[in-house]
Amino acid sequence: MVSIPDVQRAWISVRRGKPTDSLVLKNDWPVPKELAKDEVLVKVQVAALNPIGFKLMRAMPNFIAKRPYVPENDFSGIVVDANGSKFSNGDNVYGWISVNQQPVTHQGVLAEYTKIPADNIVLRPPNVTPTQAAGITLAALASYQALFKVAQLEAGQTIFINGGSSSVGAFAIQLAKIKGAKVVASASAKNEEFVRKMGADEFIDYTKDPGVVAYLSKNPPSTKFHVIYDAVGLMSPDLYTHSKNYLAPNGIFVSTGPLPHKLNCDAIWQWIRTIGAIITPSWLGNVKSRWAMVNVDNNTNDMNELQGFLANGSLQPIVDSVFEFEDVLKAYERIMTYHAVGKVVVKVDPEAL
Repeated sequence: MVSIPDVQRAWISVRRGKPTDSLVLKNDWPVPKELAKDEVLVKVQVAALNPIGFKLMRAMPNFIAKRPYVPENDFSGIVVDANGSKFSNGDNVYGWISVNQQPVTHQGVLAEYTKIPADNIVLRPPNVTPTQAAGITLAALASYQALFKVAQLEAGQTIFINGGSSSVGAFAIQLAKIKGAKVVASASAKNEEFVRKMGADEFIDYTKDPGVVAYLSKNPPSTKFHVIYDAVGLMSPDLYTHSKNYLAPNGIFVSTGPLPHKLNCDAIWQWIRTIGAIITPSWLGNVKSRWAMVNVDNNTNDMNELQGFLANGSLQPIVDSVFEFEDVLKAYERIMTYHAVGKVVVKVDPEAL
């Protein structure tokens, strides 16, 4: 029987702001031992950072964010109180606390222990390490649901993935290839080899003048894209508004959601432009292409299918960098550069592989 302490180390968001202003490391944060039906207690081994984590930290006022709370969503760990669920104590698992659940439960994964619904975790395949597993769920679910449930991507179709070197984009490339689709992906020139290794058939360097939109407008694909997947959450609507040049008439533009990198006048204006482009009807001159945003749902069947892809090796998790628990602020510095290739993860348990 594992001894579970009453208090733990945890990073806590105590105020709105960038991570250096928002977060404090506490050594006496309570361990959430009181479990509701179908909840389990997990000892966190490795946590992963996501852009949504620091964007909400910076944007959300206290009354919405329900501070103080433990931030971040993705993790790998060990079940220490199965609480009569389908799991057993000692099971190696990975999963996530959804963005919607966090304000309600105050639970996050930058802590030594977290309680979580049993449906939010799956068993970790033995060929995947805790460090690799930590950053799978949110990014992989986003791409799985965007490609297969929103866009209804089919074998033989062509998809353009904007941001192929991001964690969301890297999973999207692999999932599209598993489906049997042709993949065109964009990234910076230095990440071309990585993007092609993920499975991209064609590559576009977004850093070259005149950029992706102008390049695709001047060099439209011989077969127009059936799906455009914006894996980086562009604030500018230009990739969508010019899409008649490169998106099939019955195609669809899917976005992870326009979230600003910074809260300033330019970001607000770009957000207004994007919303305007989405809601303006075609009879007023807007493009006729469908626009959709993926809202990531916790779906056990989807998680189980992704688990199967990981177990058979057809889906590879990608880790950009690994930080110690005390160095969380440095980990945020890395992810906030927007140059991470794959996931930025934090070892909560220093002995985790």
